[in-house]
Amino acid sequence: MHRRKLLNLLRAYQTTDPEEQMMLAKTIHFVENQPRCFERTLEIGHVTGSAWIVSPDRKRAVLLHHTKLDRWLQPGGHADGDPDVLRVAFREAEEETGLASLKVISSAIFDLDVHPIPARGNEPEHLHYDIRFLLEADPFEPFVQTPEAKEVRWFTFDEIAKLTSEKSVLRMMDKEKANNY
Repeated sequence: MHRRKLLNLLRAYQTTDPEEQMMLAKTIHFVENQPRCFERTLEIGHVTGSAWIVSPDRKRAVLLHHTKLDRWLQPGGHADGDPDVLRVAFREAEEETGLASLKVISSAIFDLDVHPIPARGNEPEHLHYDIRFLLEADPFEPFVQTPEAKEVRWFTFDEIAKLTSEKSVLRMMDKEKANNY
């Protein structure tokens, strides 16, 4: 079964955050019951992969100002049929930042989130079941500008806390801070 690897990762994932626990249960249920969960054409929602990219000293993270959503978010995107969500997260991080120094810190899930994506054009409102992984990159490597982002930047955690109220971004930042202080 092409969903088995993701289901194994999801079942191994542990979180103490009650909201994230509910989203984990919702994601497992979705993946178990939707054979086409990796397909963008599944209109009710689909699995996506994202990357929380940190500097080697773990004091900064990469965010991009998403063109379509007009918010600062971590790099990530659609699986487009690929059931290897770590590969999806890595590919999207490369495409959206242009960073060649990216490396995977862990193949375990770092964070997950279920969030609505507003209707746009012919696409109805739908859910993204976003699986996030921890990556590292050289903070001195220049970014490559892409159409998907208005801007890509490194931010300190203090800057992120002032920049956004996105709960899932702040949760990832807090996880990283807790692991390194």
